[in-house]
Amino acid sequence: MLSIYQLKPRFQNLLRPLVRRLHALGITANQVTVAALVLSLLVAGSVALWAEQAWLFALIPLWMLLRMALNAIDGMLAREFGQQSKLGAYLNELCDVVADSALYLPFALLPGVSAMAVVLVVLLALFSEYAGVLGPMVGASRRYDGPMGKSDRAFAFGVLATGVACGWLPASWVNGALLLIAALALYTLVNRVRQGLNETPA
Repeated sequence: MLSIYQLKPRFQNLLRPLVRRLHALGITANQVTVAALVLSLLVAGSVALWAEQAWLFALIPLWMLLRMALNAIDGMLAREFGQQSKLGAYLNELCDVVADSALYLPFALLPGVSAMAVVLVVLLALFSEYAGVLGPMVGASRRYDGPMGKSDRAFAFGVLATGVACGWLPASWVNGALLLIAALALYTLVNRVRQGLNETPA
C-alpha cells in the first residue's frame, strides 16, 4: 500500500550531512526526540489558545515539515552513531503519538468543525500506531503500512491547516476530510494487523 513513508530513505539522504554535524556537537537522538515533542506541544497550545485567529493554523504545516525532519534525524542519530537504547524506543513511540494528538486536536475548536470527527481521527491514529508497535509481539516487524500512516497524516493535516489558514476550506469540507482521514486510518489499522499476521508463521 502506497505511503509517504516510502520516501523516507531519500529524505534521510538529504539530512545526513546535518546529522553528522549534530553528532559532532554532542547532540543525542533522545534530546532531539524530546525537543520535537516539546515544540509540538508549544505549537499546538498556541494554535488552540488563539484558535479564533485562523491564520495561526499556518504554523501546523510549517511545524509538521520541520518535525518530520527531526523525526528522521533522531532515528539516524540512533542507528548510525550507536545511540539506540530501550529508553529511546519508548520515547520514539510515545512522543510521536502525544505530539500527533496535540497537533490534531486544535481543529476541534474551529467553528462548525465536528469535535467528534477530530477525536475519532485522534483515536484511530493512536490505534493504528499501536497496531504497528504490536508487530514484534507476534514475531513480525514494526509495521508502518499505509495508506494513512504517520507521515500521511502529517501531510493531510498540513493541507487542511493551510486551507483553514488561507480561508479556502469551509467547515463542511474540513468535516468531510476528517471523515475520509478516519476511514483511511481505520483501513491502515486493519492493514497493519493483516500484514503483521502475514509476516509471521502460521
